Amino acid sequence: MKLGGTAIAAGAIGTPDTVAAVQPQAGPTAFAAAPMETVRIAYVGIGGQGSSHVRNLLKIPGCRITAVCDIRSERTDWATKAITEKGDPAPAVYNKGPRDFERLCETEDLDLVYNATPWEWHVPIMLAAMKNGKHTATEVPAAMTIEDCWAIVESAEKLRKHCVLMENCNYDQMEMMVYNMVRQGAFGEMLHAEGGYLHDLRAIKFADEGEGLWRREWSKKLNGNPYPTHGLGPIANCLDINRGDRFDYLVSMSSPSRGLQDWAQEHTPPDSPKRKEKYVLGDVNASLIKTARGRTILVEHCTNLPRPYSRIHMVQGTKGLFQGYPNRAYIEGRGKQDEWQDAAALLEEFEHPLWKEIAAIAKGAGHGGMDFIEDYRLVKCLREGQPTDMNVYDAAGLSAVVHLSVQSVAKKSAAVDFPDFTRGRWQHTPPLAIVHM
Repeated sequence: MKLGGTAIAAGAIGTPDTVAAVQPQAGPTAFAAAPMETVRIAYVGIGGQGSSHVRNLLKIPGCRITAVCDIRSERTDWATKAITEKGDPAPAVYNKGPRDFERLCETEDLDLVYNATPWEWHVPIMLAAMKNGKHTATEVPAAMTIEDCWAIVESAEKLRKHCVLMENCNYDQMEMMVYNMVRQGAFGEMLHAEGGYLHDLRAIKFADEGEGLWRREWSKKLNGNPYPTHGLGPIANCLDINRGDRFDYLVSMSSPSRGLQDWAQEHTPPDSPKRKEKYVLGDVNASLIKTARGRTILVEHCTNLPRPYSRIHMVQGTKGLFQGYPNRAYIEGRGKQDEWQDAAALLEEFEHPLWKEIAAIAKGAGHGGMDFIEDYRLVKCLREGQPTDMNVYDAAGLSAVVHLSVQSVAKKSAAVDFPDFTRGRWQHTPPLAIVHM
């Protein structure tokens, strides 16, 4: 594969061959662009998650959606109606096929191209945006191959544009509280963390609409962890990944693939072509990551089996730990010996100030309000000319787990190295601050 390509061209995700990491010209890890009074936004992909972001952005001061793009005209019609009902001018509409985002990026005078499209389109849209002078943001994961991780890093550095991974779970109430506790030293020195995405998606994957039109396809060609960032993003922040530490290497293994095959047999008609589909994605994938400073991380993925939802969310330090689902903590010297403390009891002392300040405004937004908070923070950072909370190095580092887990599984769980997308600057970049509105 040629470096600098796109996720669509890099279809051989299942290959165990290592992609050589190039060393492009270095750029700052805490990039900030010039401030802007109003952030002019184009939104690409206005499905379930995209429409939620559009609703959020219409409530956030200092931004305006000036263009919309989707392959379905009913979605651009919906967005146009929502925008004009707010009182803003009608957006430019791009719905002439799957690559009409290229015409948008070439034509429109705007600041940010934000997308919530199927995974294979994230990198092409971001590269087109940056090539045409726009900042860009994407739903997760940012990229599906190491090649494409390098492509967005190189482009962002060369063109001096923001390229942001919109990981909403970083902004959930408990995850932000835990980060605040870590910064205050409540758990002591951080040593280990666990995160995951454990969510029964069988019905969604077999639906004839929405994610069912594309998400199941990845189960046919990828055996690893295709969706690591929800569980990994918050704990990576707690371990200062790219800001004092970095992912060093990974080992991964997958269980057999049974869940989707069983679902097809039980829930589709006897003559359905879905019954003949072949899946390679192991129903459970577990990946262990070692960091440069010696800490350990466990990342899990399970979306093809019956189970309650969980992101695991565990951080372990020398003085105690937090464990999610149910949310609870144990800190030496607090509470009863050898007994968990309900996490809700810690909110009064440790709740993140951003949640205290914005919770009422975010109420009712997607995923309990965290979607609104991540959109609010993106707009605020762009307006004030501040570095974004997540940057292109986070987008590449977190998303690299997809390709590296596939490589490791294919090599009998052999260790595979992470590229250092920061090229050493992680050693001198400070941790994320405790931010406010």
